[in-house]
Amino acid sequence: MKKEWLVLCCTGIGLWCATCVHAKEKPRNVLFILADDYGWNDTSCGGSRYYETPNIDRIARQGVLFIQGYAACQVSSPSRASIMTGKSPARHGITNWIGEASGEEWRKMGRHSKLLPAEYEWGLSQKEMTLPKVLKAHGYKTFMAGKWHIGGEGSSPEDHGFDINIGGYEAGSPVGGYFSPYDNPKLKDGPEGENLSMRLALETARFMEEQTKNHKKQPFFAYLSFYAVHAPIQTTESNWKYFRDKADSMGIASTGFKVDRTLPVRQHQDNPIYAGLIKQMDDAIGVVLDKLEELGLAENTLIIFTGDNGGVSSGDAYSTSCLPLRGGKGRQWEGGFRVPFIIQDPDCSLHGVISDVPVIGTDFYPTILEYAGLPLLPQQHVDGESLIGVLNGETLPARALYWHYPHYGNQGGEPSSVIRDGDWKLIHYYEDGRDELYNLKLDETESEPLNAQYPEKVTFLSKKLSVWLTEAGAKYPVADPQYDSRKEAEYKQKQQTLFLQHLEEQRKQQLSDSFVPNEDWWGSQTKD
Repeated sequence: MKKEWLVLCCTGIGLWCATCVHAKEKPRNVLFILADDYGWNDTSCGGSRYYETPNIDRIARQGVLFIQGYAACQVSSPSRASIMTGKSPARHGITNWIGEASGEEWRKMGRHSKLLPAEYEWGLSQKEMTLPKVLKAHGYKTFMAGKWHIGGEGSSPEDHGFDINIGGYEAGSPVGGYFSPYDNPKLKDGPEGENLSMRLALETARFMEEQTKNHKKQPFFAYLSFYAVHAPIQTTESNWKYFRDKADSMGIASTGFKVDRTLPVRQHQDNPIYAGLIKQMDDAIGVVLDKLEELGLAENTLIIFTGDNGGVSSGDAYSTSCLPLRGGKGRQWEGGFRVPFIIQDPDCSLHGVISDVPVIGTDFYPTILEYAGLPLLPQQHVDGESLIGVLNGETLPARALYWHYPHYGNQGGEPSSVIRDGDWKLIHYYEDGRDELYNLKLDETESEPLNAQYPEKVTFLSKKLSVWLTEAGAKYPVADPQYDSRKEAEYKQKQQTLFLQHLEEQRKQQLSDSFVPNEDWWGSQTKD
């Protein structure tokens, strides 16, 4: 990844940059931008040659781009709860996206799996001292716009410390799509055809402007949580045409998908609808960044941009490719966890830095507290470390990162737990108890397990992972006594053959110059 604005490439030993000096006399604001289902390489600054993200790139040019940044889970609700709590999903109990079946209810899904997925929490506990609660208690005005999906009534954004909530409730996707009417009980409809991402950005910009007018010395925490780029993927006709033509000019491959163990996986970033949806989100981010500068707030606002899980390369809309990383959303390989992870600290004088220090979504909580000048709460954000030192050129103490997903993903993921320790990564599977060992420095694609070559490392990491799972209070899947291997084989065969053909046909249609969207794609033909 070579960009003109990347002035320094950092190694795992830390960032070498000028010391940041915090301006104590001004309110220390925080703007946290979260994209949904957004792949690690779905940005221009992250390496994509197809998608265009000039405004996300603006944040990276002024901050640090962590190229080994991870979400706390490979699906959304657990990761979102981890951002709010600083705890891993195994510890706070939301280990799957809220609404998915578990236990014996799983049989109704008709997948004939060997295991019954573990039970999990369907709402963030009121006992958690969430990040917005802490900030609010210290005088911050707290605002969110967009997706919540970590609880309904009794566990809403308002219940967890947000003064203002626009658009956040229990739903995990934009029920009414990306053009008004939205069918969202927490968001008034705009004019027909209004774009959802832009609407959320305008609400955020309006909030910041009101803060400068009414509360000049009150700091704010603005959480802009886009529904984009979650399915259903939708864009305008002009966006589709622009990216359809761009794909054509880059050369369209004859086939687009390949089966990897459980489901077909997209092999190319060439979906013009998805690219248009990204552009809509990036345009919206530009509005917020422009407003920060217009109001003179950029110099005292910490800006974070990240995603809640890997890109959707299989399952859902099969919208992007995470290659060369294996897998994507819902899966246990790097493509499932790796996300855009950018932090812009206005007090640091060095900009456009790339870091390959491994960091994770639980780190945001203590990082924001330290930036705000507030005391850390290690008993709360037990699985996170503040990154302010890293942003100041200091090293981050060596640590292992952990993930626990005792479920089957809609995207082909398997019940598993994962540990990354240095360059080593071990995946433990619950269906048969096997382990897969990889060295990410030698093989970031996770193409060939190294179990036979390094049996001692397998034993060591397996024990370390087991100790952590016990300490975190992890729950596990159980064997299904009604399991029928023949029915499971039939189901998998259907997914890997007939559905693969459907995906290839759909891809060709979307890249055809005569493509016509579905009837429920409101506004795509009339509004830009």
